[in-house]
Amino acid sequence: MHIIDSHFHWWPRSVFEAFAKRTSYPRVTIEAEDVYGYVRRDNADYVLRSWPEWFDLDKQFEHMDNLGHQVDVVSSIGPFSISFSEVPKEEGRDLAMMWNEEMASMQRKYPGRFWASAAVPLSDTQVALDVIDHAINDLGLMGVNIPGSIGMDSRIDAPRLEPVYDRIEQLNIPMFLHPTDAIFEQVMDGYNGALFLSLGRVMEVSAAAMRLVFSGIMERHPELKVVMSHTGGALPYQSGRMDKNGKKAKLPKDPSVYLKRMYTDTVSPHTAGMKFAIEYYGVDHVMYGTDYPCWSPAAALKFFGEIGLSAADQQKIFYDNARRILNLKDPVVKKAAAE
Repeated sequence: MHIIDSHFHWWPRSVFEAFAKRTSYPRVTIEAEDVYGYVRRDNADYVLRSWPEWFDLDKQFEHMDNLGHQVDVVSSIGPFSISFSEVPKEEGRDLAMMWNEEMASMQRKYPGRFWASAAVPLSDTQVALDVIDHAINDLGLMGVNIPGSIGMDSRIDAPRLEPVYDRIEQLNIPMFLHPTDAIFEQVMDGYNGALFLSLGRVMEVSAAAMRLVFSGIMERHPELKVVMSHTGGALPYQSGRMDKNGKKAKLPKDPSVYLKRMYTDTVSPHTAGMKFAIEYYGVDHVMYGTDYPCWSPAAALKFFGEIGLSAADQQKIFYDNARRILNLKDPVVKKAAAE
């Protein structure tokens, strides 16, 4: 079986080493070889901590090869995506461009097996536009990452960001919406992070998606391709509540109409959750994903196999949908010069 893992993470060490040179918050601490901690503020209850599997793409592919399938991957950033918007705008621009250059280098190294999306700093609108244009038009990356929030003082539906959504729509590229650790970490503290990691990120990405809906961004941008992670967070299960109470936003359509225009992945350690996401969004709007290295690719395959889909629908979710939704192109093969 040929599979495209649409929710996969590889991180370049160079960016974390650059963050580790900062002397003020947010900053990165080096705890061991290839173990970094992203600390947003002093006395933070939760630290975003990496481990070695995040940084060695060759070993990641080795792990995938052991599954017995051909697995190509689409790399997105994950919760670290907020970091580029939490530093001064020039620094955020430079760090995002460093990240994007690293991603582009891996696309060149693994053509047709590794596709990558861009980091975008959102603290300044023009900087965001410049970085997007460079990442897509110059580096050839296939999409962009938008964090679920931009810290405590700004939100992804801020009016100043409308040109960013204009540009993403014009470029016809996917926009990966992934939760961060900015909002619910203090509310859901304790238990060694168990409550926050179980619910905090799910709630944040759900709130972010609804901001795109209630603000009218989805209405004004009918071609915007939003890829919402983790089977759509809490929203498929609360869709009726969104329609019941969302009328106060005075949208021309029910909120669920805009939600179902979004795309999602199968990242959920729960067969019933995967199945319901497919039923809610429709089989043509769901792509296979593992969230590796945050989750086991073998476990993801097991849960997905228990849904009981037809071979045709499995083919769509495993491979066809990602090629179509994400506009994944075959690599250009240079012909050998005639002797």
